[in-house]
Amino acid sequence: MSAVAVLGLGTMGRGMATNLVSAGHAVTVWNRSEVSGVAGARSAGSIAEAVRGQDVVLYCLSDDAAVRDVALGAGGVLAHVAAPTVVVDMSTVSLSLSEEEHAAFAERDVDLLDAPVFGSRGEAASGGLWVVVGGDAGALDRARPALEAVSATVHHLGPATSGVRMKLVGNLLVAAQLQSLGEALTLARAAGLDLRTVLDVVSVADFRTPIYDGVGAAVLADDYSPAFALRLMHKDVGLIEDLAGRVGAPVPGVGVVAQTLEDAMAAGLGGQNASALIRVLAGRAGVSLAQP
Repeated sequence: MSAVAVLGLGTMGRGMATNLVSAGHAVTVWNRSEVSGVAGARSAGSIAEAVRGQDVVLYCLSDDAAVRDVALGAGGVLAHVAAPTVVVDMSTVSLSLSEEEHAAFAERDVDLLDAPVFGSRGEAASGGLWVVVGGDAGALDRARPALEAVSATVHHLGPATSGVRMKLVGNLLVAAQLQSLGEALTLARAAGLDLRTVLDVVSVADFRTPIYDGVGAAVLADDYSPAFALRLMHKDVGLIEDLAGRVGAPVPGVGVVAQTLEDAMAAGLGGQNASALIRVLAGRAGVSLAQP
């Protein structure tokens, strides 16, 4: 088993740390603000204390600013980590920041993997995340026992930043599914169809997806409690547009979702689940999707 540090005890980090402990790893945790620790893990008082002598250092943080502070800032991971520790950034960040991270850690001869995850609160708690990795294959071999403890699958996409690129491709699919489900339910409701029966069809037809199943039932229950906050989806759609611009790939559908998310943010829905963009679509049509 490995000695693993987990930096950040938000929704994702806490679940990861708990599963690493359950798998028998020696886990050290650190968080920027004072929060309760993780059972079976050692709590560190600083990043320096947390990363010293670890086999693997993991962090899964909310955005570029948080990653820049924790990983590259004064007193951050870069200032205190040393080979042969493998550093693993499991956050969803911009391609430019991931490139900057890789360059900075390479100057210190420390292996960095960009390894963002698919999944949210439930998958983090159950150890069922899906990890997409960019970076050196040998470094991945050393980090793999820790990554497998928190995930259902681990996929090596290729060299540095490949994981970040794959995460943004995947999040394009997530955003498109939320938009399409919202449009479909709104159309069905306006057309006089029973939405429970509509979802019965959606759950068995050849266009079914786990997102349609899970989100559809929650929408009918008027449940938008956050597993993945809308403000984070809003951030990720901006990152997708940035990546598409850099590589010259037209993604016109993303612009449609971006506008829906802008309207949702303006309506104060940023703290609700990303599926709350469906509330905006239903509101534009003047219909309610909640079913008694």
